Amino acid sequence: MPSLITREEALEFGQIEDRAEIEALVQRAWDTRVERFGDSTDLCSLVNAKSGGCAEDCGFCAQSRFADAETPMHAMMDPEQILEHARAAEAAGAHRFCMVTQGQGLSKRDFEKILEGAKLVAEHTNLKRCASIGHMSPARAKALKDVGIQRVHHNVETASGYYDEVSTTVRYEGRLRTIQAVREAGLETCVGGILNLGESREQRVEMAFELAAINPTSVPINLLNPRPGTKFGDRDYMDPWEAVKWIAIFRLILPEALFRLCGGRVENLGELQPLAVKAGLNGVMMGNFLTTLGSEPDFDRGMFEELGLNVARQPDNGSNPRPDNRSGWLDGETPDVIDGLLGGSHEEPAPESQAAELKIRLWDPSTQLRFRAKRAVPPRPDGARNAVPAGWGD
Repeated sequence: MPSLITREEALEFGQIEDRAEIEALVQRAWDTRVERFGDSTDLCSLVNAKSGGCAEDCGFCAQSRFADAETPMHAMMDPEQILEHARAAEAAGAHRFCMVTQGQGLSKRDFEKILEGAKLVAEHTNLKRCASIGHMSPARAKALKDVGIQRVHHNVETASGYYDEVSTTVRYEGRLRTIQAVREAGLETCVGGILNLGESREQRVEMAFELAAINPTSVPINLLNPRPGTKFGDRDYMDPWEAVKWIAIFRLILPEALFRLCGGRVENLGELQPLAVKAGLNGVMMGNFLTTLGSEPDFDRGMFEELGLNVARQPDNGSNPRPDNRSGWLDGETPDVIDGLLGGSHEEPAPESQAAELKIRLWDPSTQLRFRAKRAVPPRPDGARNAVPAGWGD
């Protein structure tokens, strides 16, 4: 599907500052979203299945060994732990569950744990299944598909023209090769980036049109949440109206993509999160993120319901990655997986052993990650300094 606006128009929209004009742009993006997706939603949840000690130098990430920040650490989760988090995500109302690991590749042993975890999630939940595990070969992508993974996430992070400011150890071309390997394996692609890394408006438009050329199924948009001790640790949050404006612009450039808002949305948008949903989102990353806290699932679902969007599950959420929970496009009733376990929709209450299965915490980085100070931090390969906000630590 071609973009609905040209590069020149996107740049003109990028210069808008009047709030009434931004709201008009949001309405246009909303009309585009409703025309193509109706009242459907595609809500995600993730688990940080392996954290810390990353060898790469991405300037936004506290997990990097080059960041002068405490590293959030835990080893690769066992498959049964991954399943626990998936069940919690399903109980919170997620349609989709993503297993995420740090770094640009997994050992054979850790990759096997991801495969086994994916099998368990496919067997024991109705969730759609995604993975974000760094670079991979076509053979590994095929192995993911064989165990029931339906979509693989691998961001480009920013425009190619700005990329060297973001990472020097992970090449942009390598990201494109992974995306191609995923596509060749017959998997859906989830490719997006981060706004407010210091890129110009022109580079934001560049990234959006580069994403349009990649044509991913799903586009996650992140807003930088500056982590003290990283290269971008002293950046200000993005103005919330500016963020909403760019979400709408991206929607008009990629009208057929499934858009979701992920990391940094709470800190950057605040009370404007519902307006960001109206700017063209299909979903959000529910609950918490890799190393930071998010918002309550009830709040996340409510933002969509207030706009008349359907957050209910559909019968084939787990088995069919498309059409992504589009209400009315599938026959049958919404499955009662959760209500059944709770006994909420049956004459007889569920056995205590079943109901107890739902007493599982959502992924919580504040309690489930250990933060460890680095003994030594090597110089950044690009020669840049790590930064902290003014007055931080006072």
